[in-house]
Amino acid sequence: MQKLGLIAGGGGLPVEIAEHCQRSGRPLFVIRLKGFAGAGLEPYAGAEVGLAELGKCFKALKRAGCRAICLAGNVARPDFSALMPDLRGLAALPGAIAAARKGDDALLRFLLGEFEKEGFAVEGAHEVMDDLGLGAGVLGRVSPSDAHMADIDQALDVARALGRLDVGQAVAVCRGLVLAVEAAEGTDAMLARVADLPEALRGRPDAPMGVLAKAPKPTQETRVDLPTIGPATVEAVARAGLAGIVGETGRLLVLDREAVVTLADELGIFVLGVEPHAP
Repeated sequence: MQKLGLIAGGGGLPVEIAEHCQRSGRPLFVIRLKGFAGAGLEPYAGAEVGLAELGKCFKALKRAGCRAICLAGNVARPDFSALMPDLRGLAALPGAIAAARKGDDALLRFLLGEFEKEGFAVEGAHEVMDDLGLGAGVLGRVSPSDAHMADIDQALDVARALGRLDVGQAVAVCRGLVLAVEAAEGTDAMLARVADLPEALRGRPDAPMGVLAKAPKPTQETRVDLPTIGPATVEAVARAGLAGIVGETGRLLVLDREAVVTLADELGIFVLGVEPHAP
């Protein structure tokens, strides 16, 4: 079993991966990205590294004996002028800036390429943990009604269109009306905007209508940055008066799955996996 180098940003995903490695006996070394990685990763062997300190990162991983890496967690798009790169990071900086001008996906591909140049195999979070991906059908006890199906289809169509334009990964639709689309603010902030809309547009927590859809970009590097939901997403969907969440099977990560199922059942929210759209 190859030792895994976990390049950890913020949020619950890196912690969940670290706990999985500990349970499964997989050797682990954590690169905690400065300013992003949470305190939950401090008990694990690792090193703290700045975003542009590629040389320090590569040396730490090789010294620890890592042959595979996994990038996971939230990292804000950097202000390149404020970065403090080491020599290896400085050499990569022009390429990173050029890639960033083409979009987030291009930037992620460039960064993965830098790790691969150093001989590291790249594993997606869903490859490290094969039970992270959303399966086909309903997750939990709550199922969508026939009345929800038109919103589900439309929301997925819009989410996929957003992806083709490299805008975002999520959209909220209710009774055929697009309530909000995700851009740089993220899904939670988008859902907070939906919750501020008139209830006549979006429904109420006691009479929910509409759906949140999340889908990856068609050209997305699936080893990094797949759409994600967790318990907080379910709570935000309920506050927004929406009836459910839909995503593509194997292309939507479910964090803290047991808590997601329990909370969705309690709040009457459906979570549905559908087959990916044919290219």
